[in-house]
Amino acid sequence: MYSLFNVSFSLFQLIVISCLFIAFVVQLIYYTCCYSKLLTYWNSIKKGKITFNTTLPPVSVIICAKNEADNLQKFLPSILEQDYPSFEVIVVNDGSTDDSEDILMVLKHTYPHLRTTFVPQAAKYIDSKKIALVLGIKAAKNEILLFTDADCHTISKDWIEKIVRNFDDNTEIVLGYGAYRKTKGFVNHLIGYDTLFIAIQYLSFALAKKTYMGVGRNMAYKKSLFYKNKGFASHLNIQSGDDDLFISEASSKTNTKIEIHPNSITVSEPNTSLKRWFNQKQRHISTSKYYKWRSKFILGTEVFSRGLFYISTIALMLALPSHTTYIVVGSFIFVRYIAQITIINYAATILGERKYISSIPLFDILLPLFNLYVWCRSLIHRKQHYKWK
Repeated sequence: MYSLFNVSFSLFQLIVISCLFIAFVVQLIYYTCCYSKLLTYWNSIKKGKITFNTTLPPVSVIICAKNEADNLQKFLPSILEQDYPSFEVIVVNDGSTDDSEDILMVLKHTYPHLRTTFVPQAAKYIDSKKIALVLGIKAAKNEILLFTDADCHTISKDWIEKIVRNFDDNTEIVLGYGAYRKTKGFVNHLIGYDTLFIAIQYLSFALAKKTYMGVGRNMAYKKSLFYKNKGFASHLNIQSGDDDLFISEASSKTNTKIEIHPNSITVSEPNTSLKRWFNQKQRHISTSKYYKWRSKFILGTEVFSRGLFYISTIALMLALPSHTTYIVVGSFIFVRYIAQITIINYAATILGERKYISSIPLFDILLPLFNLYVWCRSLIHRKQHYKWK
């Protein structure tokens, strides 16, 4: 037995208490020191402490489309009708077999700044979005490249302006937020929470000068950076990675900014089934093993400390059942929960997402388990190919 403050504990109980305390502190550090950077940054913007570039350089918007006829017809006009003085929109038709080409031809008559190109027939068996992006980038006339997807639409005609205002001589990358359309149902709530939490992570770490990813639904970088980084050469053989792996490699402590103004957000059509979302997550997680060691450590520590917090909480209540234990454990859970609902819902307000209250504990436990399952499957099926559409 070991004595601590006149209370005797077994070695196992001391280990569990230590694990709970360490996990609790680490979790609070992530929420109060890391994720809160997003809130601090937004408050600085509102107070006028953040300055933006007032010049409006020409921009090339690049969209890859594979059998996206309906989405192009519905959503492409929101991109083409942006209130910006000089921009072109390049749509890369990646071997579509639907009416995409016909729709693009009709739109080109109305919008002269719409340009199209296509993936050569000889490349039709390359199961990757990257070749389409490379063709779009090579076709671009302008230095600033802004990326989104065919199933995305903007919520404001100021989208281009809000993203581009962050560029200056030192800034080469701007990361935005890509939301999913809100609908009813558990799956949509789960997708919404996962998307929001991932955004809180990558945007906050970018502010902390530890950039590790962006999302292809809404991000921009300079064409010269793409060539300086030799494009996707280092991971051309890897499925996906055109956004996270490229941004991780090309970013530095000084060349990356974020944009979180409500008018800068894009909205995508969400998956309607767990199976389709599962496939999407599997593509993303399949590239996470190629992240830099520092990024894997930062992300892994958060997930590990989260799991340790829940496990040690249960273990302590079983190993040392008493009113004092329940009060201490309950206090830890309450304090962490307050930090969660404060940070997550403030970020949700900034990014135009729904707020989460009672569902936070459920998703907080469920998503790491789901990601672990997907990650294990990706290890088992190493040679599986994931089509981007």
